Amino acid sequence: MSKRVLTTESGAPVADNQNSASAGVGGPLLLQDQHLLEKLARFNRERIPERVVHARGSGAYGHFEVTDDVTGFTHADFLNRVGKRTEVFLRFSTVADSLGGADAVRDPRGFAVKFYTEEGNYDLVGNNTPVFFIKDPIKFPDFIHSQKRDPFTGRQEPDNVWDFWAHSPEATHQVTWLMGDRGIPASYRHMNGYGSHTYQWTNAEGEAFFVKYHFKTNQGIRSLSSEQAAELVGRDPNSHQTDLLQAIERGVHPSWTLYVQLMPAAEAADYRFNPFDLTKVWSHRDYPLQRVGRLVLDRNPDNVFAEVEQAAFAPNNFVPGIGPSPDKMLQGRLFAYADAHRYRLGVNHTLLAVNAPKATTAQNYGRDGLMAVNSQGRYAKNYEPNSYDGPVETGRPLSAPLAVTGHTGTHEAPLHTKDDPFIQAGDLYRLMSEEERQRLVANIAGGLSQVSRDDVIEKNLAHFHAADPEYGRRVEEAVRALRED
Repeated sequence: MSKRVLTTESGAPVADNQNSASAGVGGPLLLQDQHLLEKLARFNRERIPERVVHARGSGAYGHFEVTDDVTGFTHADFLNRVGKRTEVFLRFSTVADSLGGADAVRDPRGFAVKFYTEEGNYDLVGNNTPVFFIKDPIKFPDFIHSQKRDPFTGRQEPDNVWDFWAHSPEATHQVTWLMGDRGIPASYRHMNGYGSHTYQWTNAEGEAFFVKYHFKTNQGIRSLSSEQAAELVGRDPNSHQTDLLQAIERGVHPSWTLYVQLMPAAEAADYRFNPFDLTKVWSHRDYPLQRVGRLVLDRNPDNVFAEVEQAAFAPNNFVPGIGPSPDKMLQGRLFAYADAHRYRLGVNHTLLAVNAPKATTAQNYGRDGLMAVNSQGRYAKNYEPNSYDGPVETGRPLSAPLAVTGHTGTHEAPLHTKDDPFIQAGDLYRLMSEEERQRLVANIAGGLSQVSRDDVIEKNLAHFHAADPEYGRRVEEAVRALRED
């Protein structure tokens, strides 16, 4: 069988791919060597701007299968019957480090799922923790700057990390998660995923429910100690990517069971704390977990750059039956995520294979822009309404409307009876075993003791004291011991 012919990007056959054209044997190279110039120019442009956050990631394809009837809570088509399967793409990631960072580090993990539904793509963008460090998006750039490499030293600085947390008492709950035993997952397969935010489901009768998503790993929770992680990073900085790739290749398909907590919309106003506060969890006693289905990953991407690096998830990609809540952090991300992809990948990033709908076809009036391939023919119009049988609106909202009242302004979130930044951090500490508490205290003290300013240390210690007196005392003693060494 004859071999395929190597061509230039314009399709012309390449005569010699081993030697550049030169002015005589040993002479200078020629500007007319189109193949050489094209190869070098493309090579110079192989990289795109990395994500500001969640830069280092891994991903895989699979499916989601409904196992339990939830049609009383949402009319989303991909959840409309037991046994229904929907193709998915899931991207895991670390948050703070760059594309060249290591996998086994103490950092939250992104857990982003793209459901290729028959009513369009639904993106559920979450983490491996049910809470986050802040509850207002206006603080997000400042938070990330404090966790990133310092402009002068070029490394992550404890002074910056803990200084921001010292001025953000609402971060105490997530700090307790991060510094605890689950702060460094052993692999992506051995961690849970959470929608983290509060979303809205609407049923066929128009009843609204607020919902939180919980993806429970069926492989069991496995985590690493700081010492185990340091050893693994030195041995294989790509440990999580390696594990995910090899598991799927050998037929060991990781899976998660999806559960939800559902709150009737009318109960939100009087719940004991703000149910839209991303720094808090809902009590499982108040709103028990209800099983929805099973997510399975069974196929690796063929090209990590094309399918993982260019995968674009945006929480504003809803489908009928699912919508937003008044969660401030979610509201900010409804804009920020999609805008980040327009910057990194271009306005037509939704046409890339990994981002395009698979179970339906996108039909709209978007045209032109960088890398436009959506001309849609000579007779298609790029305005609406029109008289040429172009796509039309449905008049059916995706979800129930959110009630609003009051005056515009920069308001703090409304206070509920138990809206306190420390209660749930203390609850989490008291749930831990003695061995878990010892490791938590050691992890916090290891970082906090490196801070150069005493006032920053004192502010952070005050947060742990407020969460639980024993918690604060043990951290304070551990920090003092390390600083006296």
